[in-house]
Amino acid sequence: MRPISIVGNGAPALARRLAARLDGRVALVERDDPDGDRPHEPGPSDRAADGGAVEGEVVDPAGRPDADTEIALDADGNWSGRGRVEGFDDLLDGLAPDHDYLVAVGESRLRVPAVLLGADADPEGVPGTVLATAATAEGVDLDGLVAALDEAEPWITRETLVNRVEASADAELSGAIATFTGRVRARDAPGDDRTTHLAFEKYEGVAAERMDAIAAELAERDGVFDVRMHHRTGVIEAGEDIVFVVVLAGHRREAFRTVEDGIDRLKDEVPIFKKEATEAETFWVHRRD
Repeated sequence: MRPISIVGNGAPALARRLAARLDGRVALVERDDPDGDRPHEPGPSDRAADGGAVEGEVVDPAGRPDADTEIALDADGNWSGRGRVEGFDDLLDGLAPDHDYLVAVGESRLRVPAVLLGADADPEGVPGTVLATAATAEGVDLDGLVAALDEAEPWITRETLVNRVEASADAELSGAIATFTGRVRARDAPGDDRTTHLAFEKYEGVAAERMDAIAAELAERDGVFDVRMHHRTGVIEAGEDIVFVVVLAGHRREAFRTVEDGIDRLKDEVPIFKKEATEAETFWVHRRD
């Protein structure tokens, strides 16, 4: 799934124009109006130009609903929802396996590719990649934005990779799927300074090619049918996921062994660089080591 966050005056209108131009399943995520106005419900205008529906709208409610999650489904299969999530990452993780795009409005965290609207829009300090800035929504080149979004980093989850290996041609021969998830550890020991976040950078193209090559080599092992890997980049906070390795194999031993070898080779061979920020300092990990 390719997410984008649009922030500033005119963001809701631009989000709907963009959603209508995207080819595939689109999730539109809006925050409630701070004045308490009811958020926009999906309707005929929320259909893509090619006839594909904007598949859903998820709204973070200002107050607690009667149920933890409320979903409204119309006769055409469009849905709107109200519920609670632990954070924006959890929302991305939940929607990613079933959607091609997510367009978020009013999400100021901006860890995903972003559009900044307003005369004072400033991309400095934004953790995510800024795809466009403009004084008004009308000033955004929509064709250019669609192209830039399609080239941006996708949001990949462990479940996404599991779904992909389950769809492999040899899935019916497999009896095991093993996964590894690497996450940001807040402390190595109880008395250590707390790590607030890590920032990862990679050589564009080179890192992806090397991961693909490692996965292909591992998948040639006897009893191993498919291997998938993904390493997130940018700013990742304590407790959040960094890297996934998923292996489809005939038996558990081949699956476990290949997962371990996969993450070891990824860490040793793929050019991804890590900067760590603790409560006391910030440093490049490879330089300190």
